[in-house]
Amino acid sequence: MSEINIAVIGVGVIGKRHLQEIANSDQCRLVAIADSSPEAEHQAGTLGVALYKDYRKLLDTEGVDAVIVCTPNSTHVEVGVACMDRGIPVLIEKPIADDLASALALAEASRIARVPVLVGHHRRHNPMVRAAKKAIGEGRIGKLVVANIMCLAYKPDAYFAVPWRRRIGGGPILINMIHEIDLIRHLCGDVSSVQAVSSSRIRAHEVEDSAACTLELDNGTIANISLSDTVATPWSWDTAAGEDLQLFDYRQVPTHFLAGTNGALSLPDGTLWSYDGEKGRHRPIHDERIPMEEENVYANQLRHFVDVVSGAAEPLIDAHDAARTLAATLAVVEAARTGLKIDMSADSRFRAGDAIA
Repeated sequence: MSEINIAVIGVGVIGKRHLQEIANSDQCRLVAIADSSPEAEHQAGTLGVALYKDYRKLLDTEGVDAVIVCTPNSTHVEVGVACMDRGIPVLIEKPIADDLASALALAEASRIARVPVLVGHHRRHNPMVRAAKKAIGEGRIGKLVVANIMCLAYKPDAYFAVPWRRRIGGGPILINMIHEIDLIRHLCGDVSSVQAVSSSRIRAHEVEDSAACTLELDNGTIANISLSDTVATPWSWDTAAGEDLQLFDYRQVPTHFLAGTNGALSLPDGTLWSYDGEKGRHRPIHDERIPMEEENVYANQLRHFVDVVSGAAEPLIDAHDAARTLAATLAVVEAARTGLKIDMSADSRFRAGDAIA
């Protein structure tokens, strides 16, 4: 397939990263961007592409083969459906939506229109995540029992100058923890129940700045996630994985710990722990690194999206799959709000599997 014509709607922090990857790709060509901010005018001028204040005009004017949507969370469904109505495949940044009904409506629209949607849970394109999934699937740590995850970082005050990041729907549970929940689902299994607490004590915003949750998975695994965007630590995937060296400092520390009956795996450093022979805390435990080549995760995602657009691949995470991740994430928000344990299968508010074909 020749180069595909692609447009980016929304050129904030993550939108700029997509623009960079498109510029470096020989598989696609940027033809236009849509964004109403003054900075977008500079971006369009620098890139030499058309700028539209109204994304609908872009969709109706430019002959685009695909669109990447990087707008605020609450607008993802509106923009995504507009693209599908015109038969245009779309990559939508996570979360797919900010409520489950909208996410399922978008998934159903994709199914009916037969227009693919790829959702931007980019970690699934990380070679270490692929290797970890393979190792777990091959039984190298035995039966998975417990997962402990730290998502702890400090966001500077300037980050919150964008108003929606201080309001409901813009907190770190939906922006950051959703990545951890998707990774748990991808590596470990689907979520069956949720318990959680949250706090806004430090920043005093409308949304939380810290949270913790315990997820029980369908296979019996217990997963714990600690989250904060107001603590000074190196213990977050963003800094530990080195996926975006321009945006985040890089510290090679483990942040994700998966423990099984025969061994353990830490990520993103890819260390496997196991005993030689007899197991027991009185015995020496040995470690080895999963061999891995460095790859540009966002470039991997873009190449996959091009394959999806051309019909050469199905989305690694489509709208229905992303809706399940969103459902579990929204269950964390609700469990923290009420203090109640949420049963994902019994509570109709969080059943995302019902609409999956």
